[in-house]
Amino acid sequence: MVCALGAAVCFGTATVWQAMATRTAAARAAATGGRGGDAALLLRALRQWRYAAGLALDGLGFVLQVVALRSVPIYAVGAALAASLAVTAVVAARLLRVRLSGVEWAAVAVVCAGLAMLGLASGTEGDRDGPAALKWVLLGTAMGVLLLGLAGGRLPERGRALLLGLGAGFGFGVVEVAVRLVGSLRPAGLLTDPAAYALLLGGGAAFLLLTSALQRGSVTVATAGMVVGETLGPAAVGVVWLGDRTREGLAWLAVLGFLVAVAGALALARFGEAPAEAPAGTPAEAA
Repeated sequence: MVCALGAAVCFGTATVWQAMATRTAAARAAATGGRGGDAALLLRALRQWRYAAGLALDGLGFVLQVVALRSVPIYAVGAALAASLAVTAVVAARLLRVRLSGVEWAAVAVVCAGLAMLGLASGTEGDRDGPAALKWVLLGTAMGVLLLGLAGGRLPERGRALLLGLGAGFGFGVVEVAVRLVGSLRPAGLLTDPAAYALLLGGGAAFLLLTSALQRGSVTVATAGMVVGETLGPAAVGVVWLGDRTREGLAWLAVLGFLVAVAGALALARFGEAPAEAPAGTPAEAA
């Protein structure tokens, strides 16, 4: 659980840097007549130092996420990762001088309370592998998310943010489940394991859709869609097919903690992206 919370800190901090770099890249593309919101936008964002630093934090967060997923139930890790929005809110308030309302500070407290309940109620991870077709279903889902990302720039304006956000959430959800299903870590085993390919495709597609969603449409809607997509589905898979359980007699506390943490994260959905421009007194954007 400590690793899951550490991953949330890494992802939440990275979001502030990456989102600012994404907006800067989109603005520069518009000034030069280019287009954003697709794979080209990702390439432009990679030229920003904040985006590169955010990717480094994402890498560390992913390692911590993998350790957590191999030790505790998916529902606990998913809720902790959704709580990265609380980290983003606090970091934005501290470094970017973003003003949080009383309701938003209350939402941060709610997220912390939900995670505390989950920590008390969570049991060990399940020991089942699920049906044989589950790995192939994951791979098919990852490919579907990738296709959605490739077509993201052509989606109609209405509903674009929600669809891209949900797609990104599904991609991250694929990663959460795939980590549990990967068997041997030997190179020969990974090359023949559909779960390994699902993990790579799902993660890559999720980043592509999230990058597009950050600068297209409502950030709040996109982030809310991502939180829903990356928590509910993987948690259900873990409980139904992989054998994730709670401590004896504490199932109600785990369900309550999960719902409370996710609800708090949804209340903080606007922090899925940092402000397009830093407030006065903060460092200016630099390439």
